[in-house]
Amino acid sequence: MQAAPTPDPGSGKPSPGQPGPGQQPGPGEQNALGAEPSAYLRQHAGNPVHWQPFGDAAFAGAAARNVPVFLSIGYAACHWCHVMARESFEDQATADYLNSHFVAVKVDREERPDVDTVYMAATQAISGEGGWPMSVFLTPGGLAFHAGTYFPPHPMRGRPSFRQVLEAVHEAWTERRDAVEGNARSLAQNMGQVQLAAAVDVSRPPELLDAGLLPAAVRSLADSEDPDDGGFGSAPKFPPSAVLEFLVRHAAVPSDTADEAREMAGRTLAAMARSALFDQLDGGFARYSVTRDWSVPHFEKMLYDNAQLLHVYVHWIRLGGTAGFPAAEAADVASRTADWMLSALGLPGGGLASSLDADSVVDGEHHEGASYLWTPGDLERELGTEDAAAVAWMMNVGSRGTVSEFGSPLHPGRALDGDEARLWQDVGPRLQEARACRPQPGRDEKVVAGWNGLAVAAFADAGAVLDRPDLVAAAARIAGYLERVHWRAASGGSQAPGELVRVSHGGAARGIGGLLEDYAFCAGGFLALYSAAGDPRWYMFAEALIRTACTRFVDGGRLADSAGESAQVVSAQGGKPGLDPFDNATPSGAAAFAGVLLGYAALSGSAEHRIMAGNILALLPPLAVRVPRVAGWLLATAQAALAGPVEAAVVGPAGPERDALHRALLLSPSPGLVVAAGEADDGGTPAQVPLLRQRPAGPGGAPLVYVCRGMVCDRPVATAAEALERVSSGLQ
Repeated sequence: MQAAPTPDPGSGKPSPGQPGPGQQPGPGEQNALGAEPSAYLRQHAGNPVHWQPFGDAAFAGAAARNVPVFLSIGYAACHWCHVMARESFEDQATADYLNSHFVAVKVDREERPDVDTVYMAATQAISGEGGWPMSVFLTPGGLAFHAGTYFPPHPMRGRPSFRQVLEAVHEAWTERRDAVEGNARSLAQNMGQVQLAAAVDVSRPPELLDAGLLPAAVRSLADSEDPDDGGFGSAPKFPPSAVLEFLVRHAAVPSDTADEAREMAGRTLAAMARSALFDQLDGGFARYSVTRDWSVPHFEKMLYDNAQLLHVYVHWIRLGGTAGFPAAEAADVASRTADWMLSALGLPGGGLASSLDADSVVDGEHHEGASYLWTPGDLERELGTEDAAAVAWMMNVGSRGTVSEFGSPLHPGRALDGDEARLWQDVGPRLQEARACRPQPGRDEKVVAGWNGLAVAAFADAGAVLDRPDLVAAAARIAGYLERVHWRAASGGSQAPGELVRVSHGGAARGIGGLLEDYAFCAGGFLALYSAAGDPRWYMFAEALIRTACTRFVDGGRLADSAGESAQVVSAQGGKPGLDPFDNATPSGAAAFAGVLLGYAALSGSAEHRIMAGNILALLPPLAVRVPRVAGWLLATAQAALAGPVEAAVVGPAGPERDALHRALLLSPSPGLVVAAGEADDGGTPAQVPLLRQRPAGPGGAPLVYVCRGMVCDRPVATAAEALERVSSGLQ
């Protein structure tokens, strides 16, 4: 992509002259974030910067004043967002300059991922880097012309100060406007061409999926694996959740690369579970590690990470584990992660909060990770000299803190032996109690529909595999909240059944409609909950979401990530609807939707939806070998498509016999298997789920299992062993 001309921020040249007419803030203009529900926006409500929320009014104000927009994007748990706020946005002189020459707009990236995605692409094209806080300068029409991430208050090597950037951008805007606007248009047009290249026509007959892509992707992943410390690449390391899901699914299907996939997944899952990324006291995973060996995490804890990791650890248990990372150890990690999610993120009414902050406030100052860090002296005060010394050695707590003066995070970095495990079982609760008395990180209590949908799927599968009905019940509570609060049923005459709202605060939904990822994650969660619990209510809700998504995000046969919520966002990508095939912190919306369409087609018999999934998977061939680390969910979905559809209908009266058959199938690792359970269909009222229709029970009403492929079923069987043999015989 061609980047817009870069102002010269390193010259330190003062801005030319005084602001001209129309450049001063309008009468009464002030910081407008105080009434915003977003925790991130409210964190900036006390800044002297005249922040405005993203919307038409802010851009109209910039046009009226003939000034650019300064767009700052971040999120509540972001450590460096707090740093830049403290250094620059709370500084009166900086705020005065910003208010005089720009319209300042704040965006919570978690509420507006459509805004974040487009301007992140522009930032990377302009500056070659990306991250948060994101700092983007826009025309009043929303086109990006200069961008970066964190800017310090004073120049650093290779990075100008924020004030220098502001002055240079102002000079470029006032002295070289035509060039700035021309290059901004070129950048937007180029971004539009990229979107055309990634376009998916879901209406055409799909091409056959090349099964050879998947082993080739495994070999490509092996080339970038860190076999010593787990994960892929070097520091910083993020949990590769979608890639791990692909590897676990691939390992379940016999092939020349199945064992390699299993070992790779096991190394990374073990390394993360035994590291500082995993909270060894409370459970739950941090966002990422700043070190190659996972020993120093970036401490924010996100719902979306923990939902995905819970899911993949559960699927690892279902696969059977390895000698290096047994299923029993993974079960402990999964159970503790699930318990942490419910205790730390659970909200009244059933939804889950978005995150815990990276920082804790100690004596009025933000300190990253302070709640989680320990010194040898801390341990001695809680445990006494002998146990403290043993724990310090076992958990890598030295005299010199690895993070700050507050100490080091607890982590063994290896499997504990029997004596160590017994010691940890004894002292862990005491340390946990002591840590609970410290200042705790803040919680962002917004409920994001899609992330809660990921949690529904994870809890549903975890409840089945770990034999914990309480987790299935938790999945149902979250699903009920989404149905009650986030779903707006359509009025009469509407083509779609309703609308999913992306975000809620305090039990009230507000803001933009859900994006493709929200619909896909929620529908996937409801289908998983239906499979685990057998309540057709969740199948019907998933069906409504899928029908709405097919109307909302498909235009002229082309699939898009959003329904064009903002004119500025559409303009910034050349007027073209956007579809990002790459995984980020969460799976690609397109890839997740393909997986949901496959599952729904297997339960409903809909050839139309299976064809649509196949068309989305046409995104995979150019990515599978070249960039598999950002195509994990497409690969995982392709593995399910190639291994299935295998449909299992468990029919008969509710009771222990049907439950045993049902659970045995839920424990199968087959990636193409879809399970439905319910009363037998003996010719009375048709079952709500098509897979269960015309499936009678055995003699005397005995439960039976029908194993089918494409709704064509084998002779029903009465035992779990026979059913599983038929499922496994279809793996390819």
